[in-house]
Amino acid sequence: MSAYSAEQVARRAGVSDDYVRELVKLGLLKPDAGAVFSEGDARRAACFQALNRAGIPLDALAAGAADGSVSLDFLDQPEFARFAATSDETFAGVAERTGVPIALLAAVREVLGSPLPAPDDNVREFELAVVPFLESSMKSGFSAQALERLLRVMGESLRRVAETESNMWYLELIAPRLAQGFRGPDLVTPAALDLSVRTDAAMIAVLHGQQAQAWLGNVVNAVDSQLATAGHHRRPERQPAICFLDITGYTRLTQERGDAAAAELAEHLGRIVQRTSASHSGKPIKWLGDGVMFYFDAPGDAVEAALEMVAEIAAAGLPPAHVGVHSGEVLFRQGDYFGQTVNVAARIADFARAGEVLVSQEVVDAAPGVPAERFAALGPVELKGVGGPMRLLVARPKG
Repeated sequence: MSAYSAEQVARRAGVSDDYVRELVKLGLLKPDAGAVFSEGDARRAACFQALNRAGIPLDALAAGAADGSVSLDFLDQPEFARFAATSDETFAGVAERTGVPIALLAAVREVLGSPLPAPDDNVREFELAVVPFLESSMKSGFSAQALERLLRVMGESLRRVAETESNMWYLELIAPRLAQGFRGPDLVTPAALDLSVRTDAAMIAVLHGQQAQAWLGNVVNAVDSQLATAGHHRRPERQPAICFLDITGYTRLTQERGDAAAAELAEHLGRIVQRTSASHSGKPIKWLGDGVMFYFDAPGDAVEAALEMVAEIAAAGLPPAHVGVHSGEVLFRQGDYFGQTVNVAARIADFARAGEVLVSQEVVDAAPGVPAERFAALGPVELKGVGGPMRLLVARPKG
C-alpha cells in the first residue's frame, strides 16, 4: 500500500496543505502514528472537497464521522482508484515531453467536465493515460483538430454512460441499502464491487461491436475505390437521407402528465426507433426534446423505416408521430451531420401532420425500389427558411 506525507496527499487530491491539516484536526483523515497517510486518504481528501463544494460543511461531516452516520472508508477499495489523483507532471511539461500540443492536452480535461487548465497545472493520472494515444495518433499522421473532435465525442458519449450507470447504482442499490441502515464499506457488497470490472469489459465489448460496424463502412469504401481504379466495378452514386421524427403534442403531454411520464415516453420511443432504424440500415443521431434525427445511407430505407416507426408508435398507444425525409449531401462532424439537407429535412418534418410521413422529390428520385404509387404529391410547398417552393409527397405504407 502506498504511503504519503500530508503534502503528498494534498498534491494527489488537488487540495491545499492547510485543507489536509484541517481534515486531520477534525478527525476526517487519520494518519498512523508516524503521520503517514494512505492512497485512500488522498481519495477522501478530494471527496471531502467535493462535498464542501456541494454545500456540506466540514463540521457536519466531522459530526457524522464521529457518530458513525457517515463513512468514506469504502474509498480504500481498489475499485475507487479511478477517483482523480494528480500526477507530478504539468500540462506544459507533458506537451514538451511528447510533442502533443498543449491545447489538445487541455481539451482532455475539458471534455471530462472540468475547466480548462493553465499550462503549469498538474495533469491528473487518468488524463495522463490518454496522452500515449494522442502522441501515437499524431505520429501516425492524424491532425490535432481531428483528435480533438474524437475526444469531444468520446467525452460526451461516455459522460452519458457514466451518469446513467451512476444513477442506476444509486437508485437500485445504494439508496435501498442506506434505508436498511448499511454504512461505510458495507454500503456496497463485494459482489457489487466486482461489477465495476465487468462494466468496463461490457463497455469495451459494445465499443468493439460499434467499431466493427463502422469499420466495415471503411472496408466497403476502400474496396469500391480499388475496384473502380482497376476498372472492375463502381457502385452507383447515391445521396444519403436525413429523417426527422417528431412526437405531436409532446410538450402538452409533459405538462399534463409530468416529467416522469415524459421520461417513460422517451424510453419507450427510444426502443422503437432504435430497433426499427437499425433494421433498415439507419441510425439515430441525436434526440431533440420531442423527436429524433436519423441518418440513412439509402433514401428508400429511410422511407420504409419512417412508415414503420409511425405505425409502431401509434400501435404502442403513444402520441402520434410525424416525419420529414430529405436526401442530399451532408457534412459529418463529431458524430453529427450538418448542412442544408439536414435543415430541409427538419422543415419538412415541421410541415408534416400527425401520423404523416412527408418526403421531398429528391427522396423519391433516389428511391427506385419504392413504387411510385406509394407516393401522393402535395404539389409545390413553401417551407420556412427554405428558398423557393419544394415538391413534397406523402409516403404510404405497403399494401
